[in-house]
Amino acid sequence: MKARTESDSVSAVAALADSSRRGVYEYILEAEGPVSRDDVAGALGMVRGTAAFHLDRLAREELLTVSYRRLTGRSGPGSGRPTKLYAPAVREVSVSLPQRHYDLAAELLAAAVENSHRTGAPVDESLRRVAAEAGSAIGEDADNLEQALEKYGFKPENEADGSVVLQNCPFHRLSQSHTATICGLNLDLLSAVTGKTGPAGCTAVLDPAPGRCCVRILPPDPA
Repeated sequence: MKARTESDSVSAVAALADSSRRGVYEYILEAEGPVSRDDVAGALGMVRGTAAFHLDRLAREELLTVSYRRLTGRSGPGSGRPTKLYAPAVREVSVSLPQRHYDLAAELLAAAVENSHRTGAPVDESLRRVAAEAGSAIGEDADNLEQALEKYGFKPENEADGSVVLQNCPFHRLSQSHTATICGLNLDLLSAVTGKTGPAGCTAVLDPAPGRCCVRILPPDPA
């Protein structure tokens, strides 16, 4: 496989600068499976040719993968041409889609080290403190819990039981290699956010699962 250069990344970012094309990309990121040009055109209210143009540009930048499949389920003569389908490629570019906030994680980790040196407190204790302070500040700057979570890329989704799952982890790459530290930071951050903006009695708990953030927000206890 050809190594990606810095100019390749710049080109990918430029491809997403167009708001319509970025909308196409975000739609495909959230789709449950590969989508066709007709799917995109119908969902986003685009002319089919415009949807095809944006999809093929994203595919050229290796932000999407392309496959072909007959959607009729038939094969052989008379079954028609296979449909061109598009799906997200496993690639992050500097604009970070899905949204990432590695800068926030870096600031919290650096602040924790400085606090530890200044006070003599263990680093993990300092990290809990600065993460909670940051979460409180985020909560105070938001009108409600959903707004705070959306702003930082958590993609909240309400469950039938009243809990909120977070479909995106803004610290994804770090959480893969430093799971305990980053998930702990995340929990302390979101506990404070929830305390400031959520309904009384809501709590943030660790509930890791593949493909989403490790934190779930539980509704108030009915008892």
